[in-house]
Amino acid sequence: MYSRKECLFIMSKIIISADSTCDAAALKDRFDFKILPLYVNLGEKSLKDGDEINPDMIYDYVAANHQLPKTSAATIPDYQEWFESFTKEGYDVLHFNLSSSMSVTHNNARMAAEEAEGEGKVYVIDSGNLSTGIALLMMDAYDLKEEGKSAEEIYEEIQRRIPLVRASFVVDTLDYLKMGGRCSAVAALGANLLKLHPRIAVADGKMGVAEKYRGAIDGVMVQYAKQMLEKNKDKLVKNRCFVTHTKCRPETVQAVYDVVKESGLFDEIIENTAGCVITSHCGPGTLGVLFEVTE
Repeated sequence: MYSRKECLFIMSKIIISADSTCDAAALKDRFDFKILPLYVNLGEKSLKDGDEINPDMIYDYVAANHQLPKTSAATIPDYQEWFESFTKEGYDVLHFNLSSSMSVTHNNARMAAEEAEGEGKVYVIDSGNLSTGIALLMMDAYDLKEEGKSAEEIYEEIQRRIPLVRASFVVDTLDYLKMGGRCSAVAALGANLLKLHPRIAVADGKMGVAEKYRGAIDGVMVQYAKQMLEKNKDKLVKNRCFVTHTKCRPETVQAVYDVVKESGLFDEIIENTAGCVITSHCGPGTLGVLFEVTE
C-alpha cells in the first residue's frame, strides 16, 4: 500500500492525454487533460483541430465547396515531441487515441511512445471508441488518479472498461456521409425522402448502423434517448453521461437532455459539442447519448 504522501506524489506525476477526437476540450481545465490536435485539411490548407479550425468553419467550407474536408492523424514526430514534453519532466503519460480500427492515429502514437525519451513512461491506449466515448474513459482515468492509483494500475483498469462504453449517434441527414463515400447517393436520397435517421453505434472499435428511426428529427432523438436508457438501465454506471451533438437545434438538445435528466439515472449529465473530426464525417444535426455499463 502507498502512504498518503506517496499517493499524492504519484497523482502529481501522471498526465492524462488524448488526441482531439476525444471532444473533451471543454473539460480540459476541470480535469487537467492535455489534448493533441489532429489535422483537418481544407483544400491545400492543413489546420490543427480545435486550435486553428472549429466546426463552423467546416460547415462554411462544405456549403461553399460541396465537398468535405479531409482529416489526418498526428504524425509520429508530432507524438514523440508531445510525449517527451512530459516524460522529460518525469511524468508518466496515459494517452488515449481514436479507435485503431478507424485511424492510424493509435499506431503512430504507439510507435512514438517506443522512442520517447525521458524518465516517464508512456501508456498508449486504443480507446476502441470516438468522441466523448473516449472522454468517458479519460474521466475514469482521472478518478483513478485521484484515488492514488499508479499509471500502470490505471492503464490495466481502463483496458477492462473499454468494452463497457456505450457510444452511439443518430444522424439527421446523410448528406455528409454521402459526400464522404460512406453511403450511396441513392441511399441518401431515399433516407431523406422517407425521413429515415440511422443510429450509428460503436462496437468492437468499429462504427456500424445499428438501427433506423423514421419521422421528424425531434421525435426521433427523444425516442432514441429513451430507448438507450431503457435498454441499459439495469447495468448503467451512474456517475455520468454525455449528450454530445453537432449543431443541433437548441430545442432538440434540450428535449434529449430533459429525457436523460428526468430518468434520474445519472449523477451528472454533460452537454457537449463535438469537434471537427466528428463534424467532418457526420455533419450537422447529429446527436448521441453516451455512457458506460457495468457488464
